[in-house]
Amino acid sequence: MISSFTSKLLRKNFGKGPQSCQSTLCGKYLVTYIRGFISPMEEILIQQGQNNQVDKARTVIINHIIEELKGVVKITFDRDVEESYHDWNFPNNSGVIIFVMDDEVEKCASDQNVDFKRLETEVARLSQLVQKIPDQIYVYPLSSSLYLIERKGILIPIEKSLIKKGFAEELKITKDELEKTYFHRYGKFDNIFNTTIKDIFIDWNFKEDKSFVAFILGS
Repeated sequence: MISSFTSKLLRKNFGKGPQSCQSTLCGKYLVTYIRGFISPMEEILIQQGQNNQVDKARTVIINHIIEELKGVVKITFDRDVEESYHDWNFPNNSGVIIFVMDDEVEKCASDQNVDFKRLETEVARLSQLVQKIPDQIYVYPLSSSLYLIERKGILIPIEKSLIKKGFAEELKITKDELEKTYFHRYGKFDNIFNTTIKDIFIDWNFKEDKSFVAFILGS
């Protein structure tokens, strides 16, 4: 239901629906993986190197869609959405919407095929290269092909100062480009997961000083 409704909302607000929309529910996390979703206008802007402008415009509409989806989540699972995140990978024509609910909906099956300690260490290493080692790192295996990483305590003093001075949007754009480059280019995640990485998504909650990283694994 969530996948279908998300697809309909995207089509309604953008004039074009995604090729596929797949939702995964585990614990208190609901993640919707979206593929094949770039409008003709966005495609032209991206070809001209205007990714940031596309991202800004899309964020406004996606935030509106997220508010509608929160109501659907409430009705479907009888849970309130405490936090929401979203990110897009324009080269792969894919994206993700993450909901963190106020309580568990169902238990998650643990996956012992991945060394969580190695994964946490690699995330810490890459985080340190671009900012600092997070105060806390948590790994959530939502399915065999979807892992969430939560990082808490990630902002350095200069970033906190920029946010206070009203430069949160500029900071997010910079962090988005920088962190994704490091995670994609320098991460050793193929070896850790023992498979190819299809997508990596990152979003931040500056107010709570935290971030979520979503790994979509290949088959």
